[in-house]
Amino acid sequence: MSLIGIDLGTTFIKAGVLDLERLQLKQVLRVPFPSALRGYPTLYREFDPNSVLAAVKAVLRDITPYAGDCEGVVMCTQMHGVIFTTEQGEARSNLTTWQDQRVLEAHPSGTGTYFDVMKSRLNADEIQQLGNELRAGLPIGLFFWMAERETLPEQNLIPASLADFVIANLCQTCPSVEVTNAMALGLLNLETLNWHEAVINKLSLTGLRLPEIKAQNAVSGWLDWNGRQIPCYPPIGDYQCAILGALLRRDELSLNISTGSQVSLLKPRAEFGNFQTRPFFDGQFSNTITHIPAGRALNALVKLLSELATAQGVELSDPWAYITQAAAKVTSTKLKAHLAFYSSAAGDEGAFTHIQEDELTVGHLFHAAFQSMAGNYLAFARRLSPDQAWNQIVFSGGLVQKIDLLRQLICDAFEAKYRLSPAEEDTLIGLMVLGLAVTGRTSNVAEATARLSEAYNVEQVA
Repeated sequence: MSLIGIDLGTTFIKAGVLDLERLQLKQVLRVPFPSALRGYPTLYREFDPNSVLAAVKAVLRDITPYAGDCEGVVMCTQMHGVIFTTEQGEARSNLTTWQDQRVLEAHPSGTGTYFDVMKSRLNADEIQQLGNELRAGLPIGLFFWMAERETLPEQNLIPASLADFVIANLCQTCPSVEVTNAMALGLLNLETLNWHEAVINKLSLTGLRLPEIKAQNAVSGWLDWNGRQIPCYPPIGDYQCAILGALLRRDELSLNISTGSQVSLLKPRAEFGNFQTRPFFDGQFSNTITHIPAGRALNALVKLLSELATAQGVELSDPWAYITQAAAKVTSTKLKAHLAFYSSAAGDEGAFTHIQEDELTVGHLFHAAFQSMAGNYLAFARRLSPDQAWNQIVFSGGLVQKIDLLRQLICDAFEAKYRLSPAEEDTLIGLMVLGLAVTGRTSNVAEATARLSEAYNVEQVA
């Protein structure tokens, strides 16, 4: 028997057949995520939700022949997206994603941005209880922006996560939300795992009809599958799903490195500090620091170095092959890099220093960039755990799995062993872990993780 796993990512919508008996990921299909709507101000980022729904239906249709007697659907989603819907799941707004920054517009009071005003209304304890996640791009900021402009939708509309909107439409049911996606709205009290009523009142958001929070093994709706009704389980956040797919244990440090990157440690209970706190599974939490410069910053360098060729009409077929080879040939460099070319956990001003003529090469440039990344990860990991309470590093994400030098520089900085996530499709493997638990094949997520760990032989370290 199998499940269908669906990952609503930022770049692609993926579907895979999850064989829960053989613990194998079978047919995987993907379609591009629809493009953002045009004509909006620079800080806005909106998408047509019905285009997303159509893409999901298309990938479901195409994977049906491979799924056999499918017994259910599990799903993860890019976090922090929100759509206002009716009780039947019909969209009454566009999809606004984590990339939307309109909360950084000037507040009419003249006391800063909408974000500044919103943050000033909350105390330190409340911000911690929200997971220390308060930043631009979260739905809480969009809600506040609407409330201050008196454009908050009427009470009969529900702010749904992207995946919950999709399930509501596929199953003709009212949108609900699982705790990891509830946290992504920015209004969850991590001490109670319920909506934070004090924050809602302070931000004048009492007009919001927030969705019902459901357990991970509940059923969000029933999908008609070739004449049978199969369950759709509550979608989870892609961050938590990627950690599940890495088969992370409490004695391991997760480094997920791709376009962006995060460092994470699992904890048995909620802890608050100079980091973000996020709900996980089986009553656990993760301490994490996100938005650490990675692939996006490196691509900015590639774009710079390719500019002259592009201006001459020359398209570089594979600049990364030369970059990784040249960087690997450099044994040491005095060149120093700081990759904060955009607002991130490392700041919002990048720099290169200690530049010498003989080191002003692609190899030295990227060797320095990789060293900077390694230093960032060590500094942020020590912020999570000053006593470095981990036995090894678990690498996940496409960037770190492809660049050997980056892994080596990180391990040299940490003086630690590592292992790789067992598969590149980490979110789909994470959905397999979830599927084992929600279908009752294991008693909880930890047992499912242990079963997959044995199947994938993840005990071996480099």
